[in-house]
Amino acid sequence: MNYQEARPWAKAIKEEVLERRMPPYAAVKGFGELRDDQALTQEDLHVIADWVEGGSPEGDDPGLLPKAPDFSKPSRPDKKTGAETVVSGNLNLKTASTFVAVRARNLADGASIQAVAEKPDGTILPLIWLYDYKSKFDRVYYFRAPLAFPAGTKIQTFPAGAGSVALLAAQ
Repeated sequence: MNYQEARPWAKAIKEEVLERRMPPYAAVKGFGELRDDQALTQEDLHVIADWVEGGSPEGDDPGLLPKAPDFSKPSRPDKKTGAETVVSGNLNLKTASTFVAVRARNLADGASIQAVAEKPDGTILPLIWLYDYKSKFDRVYYFRAPLAFPAGTKIQTFPAGAGSVALLAAQ
């Protein structure tokens, strides 16, 4: 929560963020448009690594510190979602469908999986890339806006055999 507590852990913090274990957010930033994206940017990773390599100095201006988080607030519950469409490998949508979120299904700890949609007109849309998945941090990843796909859209996950994802329809 403060510099005195964080400083002894500087090298461990650097390792955890560079390995993308901290914060525990498996979705790769920039691959798919996700709401409430908690992944660190490449710039964030460089700032943390440079801070550690530079001796982990304390900042000079306490006014630049972010305000302390309020842990008394309950976490926001997941929004209600409707039917799930599970995709493992290839799936062709037989009817038009709109999805609001995605989550891992049958994905082993440490596994990675990508999901993309190819519309009938050839447009390819990245949906999500889960990297180094950890089941203890399983969550629903909401798209920034609902994604509407026409019939004939092909949803693909890869690598083959990695597991599956569930696309969640609006309720």
